[in-house]
Amino acid sequence: MIKDNQKYFNRLHVVLDAIIIAASYMLAWYLKFASPFSDIDQSVGVLSMRTYFQMLYVIVPGYLILYYSFNLYTPKRATVHKYEILNVFQANTVGMVLLMAGWYLISQIHFSRSMMGMFYIINICLTTMGRSLIRMLLQYFREKGYNLKYILLVGYSRAAEEYINRINSNPQWGYVVRGILDDTVPSGTLYKGVKVVGRIENLLYILPENKLDEIAITLSLKDYDHLEHIVDLCEKSGVHTKFIPDYNSLFPSRPYTEDLMGLPVVNIRYVPLTNTLNWVGKRIVDIIVSLIGLIVASPVMVIAAAAVKCTSRGPVIFKQERIGLHNKPFKMYKFRTMEVQKPSVEEKGWTTKDDPRVTKVGKFLRRTSIDELPQLFNILKGDMSVVGPRPERPQFVEKFKEEIPRYMVKHQVRPGLTGWAQINGYRGDTSIKRRIEYDIFYIENWTMSFDIKIMFLTIFKGFINKNAY
Repeated sequence: MIKDNQKYFNRLHVVLDAIIIAASYMLAWYLKFASPFSDIDQSVGVLSMRTYFQMLYVIVPGYLILYYSFNLYTPKRATVHKYEILNVFQANTVGMVLLMAGWYLISQIHFSRSMMGMFYIINICLTTMGRSLIRMLLQYFREKGYNLKYILLVGYSRAAEEYINRINSNPQWGYVVRGILDDTVPSGTLYKGVKVVGRIENLLYILPENKLDEIAITLSLKDYDHLEHIVDLCEKSGVHTKFIPDYNSLFPSRPYTEDLMGLPVVNIRYVPLTNTLNWVGKRIVDIIVSLIGLIVASPVMVIAAAAVKCTSRGPVIFKQERIGLHNKPFKMYKFRTMEVQKPSVEEKGWTTKDDPRVTKVGKFLRRTSIDELPQLFNILKGDMSVVGPRPERPQFVEKFKEEIPRYMVKHQVRPGLTGWAQINGYRGDTSIKRRIEYDIFYIENWTMSFDIKIMFLTIFKGFINKNAY
């Protein structure tokens, strides 16, 4: 059983990390002071080998504490490897900053900074390689039937099915579902190779046998009145228990809680841009990018304006009402790409392929997204952001909010000139449902680096729009 051996695995992992840290440090010292490539004069202002190696009494335990603080000793079965690598990088960076700060405080000027730079790089590389090797070995053993974790699901629900789907799709995790207990679904019912093996009350007989590593509570919503009793039974048995809610479709991918004087409050939607610092940072970037964009794009905009004016009658700039942040309407600017129409005709629907209302110049402007450039003024005004969900007309907002789940979530942030959905091909006459899925992912996972990534990708794949008619 895993629980009988896990503590030995964890201790071995700590020992291996300690060896790698010490080896990386000694290798860095060798390369700097003792290798054939070293040009250091040992007689001038160089600390002794003993002085350098005495630092290992501080560095090794200190780095192990940092690794623990950065969750490098938590179970990694179902985590993405890149996050582990990121944590290794962050822990080493913090460790190096603390060492440098310590030497500064004690006025130690003779400790080689270049050697510590080599240690920093070597340790990150060797630690990453070591952990990758361990991960590959564990995955190999799990695929061979060793190092497995046996789980029992309590409750047949959508959550149970989703859990089984993910486990079946990832055999390298080493999870094995023994069965499902449920009071309403008949025994023998099979889902993806996992069988309903009895009623929930069978826990009284199953738990004392001590043959399970985990209990996963996957009750359906209608059975939540039994939750407290089931948790109590599992806790008394000492088996690790986890709860997989049957309302994950209502929650974000990373829900967060607030402590209301001891009462945990789970927020249904996590929106990083509600944080004042995030909001201010994004707004500053919007102002800078829109100003630069207006300067760089001004020759193109002048030519586009002249082309619109000379080829069809009507205003150069087309203003259309859209719904923005907090469901507030605003006037969005575009170069006019259609013949002038009555408002009643314009509101009937969006543009379709070979739409006769689109002018020849307008077709080119739409295909290249040049018609969107006046929205840089919307960004400067604060109606829009450089990156965000595309804004929609009021009549379509009213329609889609009734037809598409979570559609209105997009209005919790400013609409954007470009967005995650747009660079993934969901522009123009494409699936609104899929577009909203991408928009919500962006809203819940916003970071400044994510915005920069989207801006960068827009340059290469966002301007030419094959779905623009």
